[in-house]
Amino acid sequence: MSLSAVALELAAATVLLLYAVSLVKNGVETACGDVVTRAVGGAGGRPRAAAYGCAIAIALQSSTAVAMLAAGFAISGALALDVGLAVLLGADLGSALVVKILTFDLHWLAPLLIVAGGLLHLKSRARKFVEIGRAMLGIGLLLLSLQMIGHATMPLAQSPLLPSAIAFLSRDALTVMIVAAVFTWGLHSSVAAILLILTFATKGLVPLDAGIPLILGVNLGGGLIALWLTRGLPVEGRRLPLGNLLFRMLFSAAVFVLFSVHLSFSWLPGETVAAKLVNLHVLFNAGLLLLGLVFCGPMARLVRLLDPDVAGKQGADPSGHVSALDHSLIGNPAQALAAAAREVLHMGNLIARMLEPVMGVIETPTPETVTALRRIDGDIHRAHSDIKLYVAAVNRGILTDEQSRRGIELTEAAIHLEYAGDVVAKSLLQMAEERLQGAGAFSQAGWRELMLLHAAVFSNVKLAANLLVSPDPIIAREMVRQKEHVRRLVDESSKSHLERLRQGIAASIQSSDMHLEIVRALKEVNSLVTTMAYPRLRETGDLLESRLTTAA
Repeated sequence: MSLSAVALELAAATVLLLYAVSLVKNGVETACGDVVTRAVGGAGGRPRAAAYGCAIAIALQSSTAVAMLAAGFAISGALALDVGLAVLLGADLGSALVVKILTFDLHWLAPLLIVAGGLLHLKSRARKFVEIGRAMLGIGLLLLSLQMIGHATMPLAQSPLLPSAIAFLSRDALTVMIVAAVFTWGLHSSVAAILLILTFATKGLVPLDAGIPLILGVNLGGGLIALWLTRGLPVEGRRLPLGNLLFRMLFSAAVFVLFSVHLSFSWLPGETVAAKLVNLHVLFNAGLLLLGLVFCGPMARLVRLLDPDVAGKQGADPSGHVSALDHSLIGNPAQALAAAAREVLHMGNLIARMLEPVMGVIETPTPETVTALRRIDGDIHRAHSDIKLYVAAVNRGILTDEQSRRGIELTEAAIHLEYAGDVVAKSLLQMAEERLQGAGAFSQAGWRELMLLHAAVFSNVKLAANLLVSPDPIIAREMVRQKEHVRRLVDESSKSHLERLRQGIAASIQSSDMHLEIVRALKEVNSLVTTMAYPRLRETGDLLESRLTTAA
């Protein structure tokens, strides 16, 4: 086989490996996203947080995905920095265990998973089982890609260039470690990078002396991935991957020093070089976790020094907004609640900024536009957390009944707006990402219905913002009437969509799941913002306590 043919087959196998990892990650996130989110958000103490991080990384086959989830909770204030570091260290170990599992002889499992997962993904009607099928299909393709890599590297074992390449790798260990770190960052998957190295080692292409700096480099590169992906987040989100990277750098440097003074690593368990390298990878992350659990507190303090809050802008977010939550007003409930109302209005404006362009993003998505809208969702989470804590501080003072009621209304409004942002991020932006992955287009009639529904919901979001500025019962009644209009549009769209399916229109069949999910998401956003009108209507007696008829 020629060198070009070997390179092409190896490149195809590597791309298939990366695609398989993304299939597993997306499938598990979609099927079990709520469970994953609750586990990370409610991490608890450091050991428990590390255990959660390890389990989720095994499920997602990605420590980077866990790092991104944890960063989101750190931004919202739900995850302390030291506990978040424990989550990431546990995720690193989970990722290493995934690699260990995949080194077992599982070639017989690949066709079984591809058949079962493919059928489940194609034939299931329930979305959860569709996504579980996707994850199974991803694991099967991952195992298949490893077989392809092994086949592609067989001719390299007889290459005359091999001895000189091995001699270079063994001579300049520091350069090898740096190249491995950059390579891993480029792949954006430490699992894929380790599996490639282990496959080469299995074929005799990588000796132990060259494999050790490669393993250390991959662990460094794995930390660089999360740091790079969170570079645009608020400081609370950036600190977690920075601390994790510092842990990896210090531990990698310590192991590299031992390696440089020619300490023997022949004690590593395993009969082959590949077995010794994968066990080194697991032991490295296990040792780092044990030390990290002890030093998470000092590392958190160091990271705060290295990446401090911007002086004089503690109330500012990355978009330049300066928070209205003036803590010097907490002793004055009237003014403090007015400040909280301004911040809730800011949340409403963020929802509007996020919702207005979302249909255009779904129609013609790009990674940049999706990322920009997700960044707004991060701002919404932070504002929601700040408002809750601020109003709670105000409530610890002496308030009138009216002020207490107003504080509850503002907190509930912030909660509902935060939920609305979650719906846009987790449902509508998920549709945009599916379109990026090649999901089918909508029928013209279906897209027109979705655009009408989106316009009606966006109109209600703007009414909600107006209601925060001027709590007029007329605006509140208009919002409820608009909710009824949205309900009619939803019913009409659902009936029309089912009729198109009955007629066998191909575009409607291909986009059916996405169409129904968008309708559901827009309806949910509308219901959440409309709840802000109910307190005004209760005051005027315009809101019934129940829609049930009075019993005779």
